[in-house]
Amino acid sequence: MTMRAHYRDAAGAVRLGELRVADDGAITITADHSGSGPVLDAGLVTGTFTDWHVHLQLIDERELDGGSIGRVLDLGGNPAVLRALSEDPGRPDPALGVRVDYAGAFITAPGGYPSDREWAPAGSTREVSEVDAAVAAVAEMARHGANHVKVASNGAAGPVLSDEVFSAIVAAAGAAGLPVVAHAEGPGEALRAYRLGARVFAHTPFTERLNDAELRAFARDSVWISTLDIHGWGTPDAAFEIARDNLAGFAQRGGRVRYGTDLGNGPLPVGLNRRELRALGAAGLTAEAQLAALTPRDPVRQPSRLLLIPGDVRGELDVAATRPLSAGDLSS
Repeated sequence: MTMRAHYRDAAGAVRLGELRVADDGAITITADHSGSGPVLDAGLVTGTFTDWHVHLQLIDERELDGGSIGRVLDLGGNPAVLRALSEDPGRPDPALGVRVDYAGAFITAPGGYPSDREWAPAGSTREVSEVDAAVAAVAEMARHGANHVKVASNGAAGPVLSDEVFSAIVAAAGAAGLPVVAHAEGPGEALRAYRLGARVFAHTPFTERLNDAELRAFARDSVWISTLDIHGWGTPDAAFEIARDNLAGFAQRGGRVRYGTDLGNGPLPVGLNRRELRALGAAGLTAEAQLAALTPRDPVRQPSRLLLIPGDVRGELDVAATRPLSAGDLSS
């Protein structure tokens, strides 16, 4: 069975491709140059999405298989466990599994967040107070195969790293080619983390509203992972309002937004979180901007499960209603 469909490539351009259904039911798409044949008009086809903030040890990670999420970034766990998950031969299978990237353990101050949290898995924190220990913690994460480094700077929950130690982590991670992802919480912590060199933020800042100058500074060269839905889980609270407004201002000024849920933090749905996407919409992100935040794979150049985004390809798409494409869609 073959049919043509509009798909989104890695550059964000909408193109026509040819869908094929194999005998085992797997659906693939290839670039189409024939210019003939029926065209699927139910929406836009794309590759799987990335959730840029999860905690796999706090969920049954197998529940992600076969869904709309094809890649995750784990931002805090036992590095040995996460390495084993990432090397599981079933994980990278584009037909079913999920690619696992990870930061390894939280690097935090002695007694700092989340070292005192019951939910933090054994081996998921590294408490450091001196530069040498901080540099060693970064090197340890790199040896475990981490491709990011997570720094916890939560002044609302306890002690935080000194400026000197935080800067040393940023320098060591940069030398290893590993982006630093900061959990910044508490008055002034997001701005301090930015001043000390962090350029990826695990959460949209939610402690305080940022002013125009601050938003412009962040928007120049940082990335915010959204995680709006953790504030109330569908019943927005005060922190949600602050985060939504900060994200709106950041995006309006050209800041780069990445879809992330903090999966494992409370009653969040496993898979595509429609509440998170609707929250992005409430922050002013268009369907196109939401799709960019989801960083979909190019289904032609990077084969993966195919997804269908309902709506008008040349008009409005309902990104929150995205679902895996099925053979039945081609015959309807």
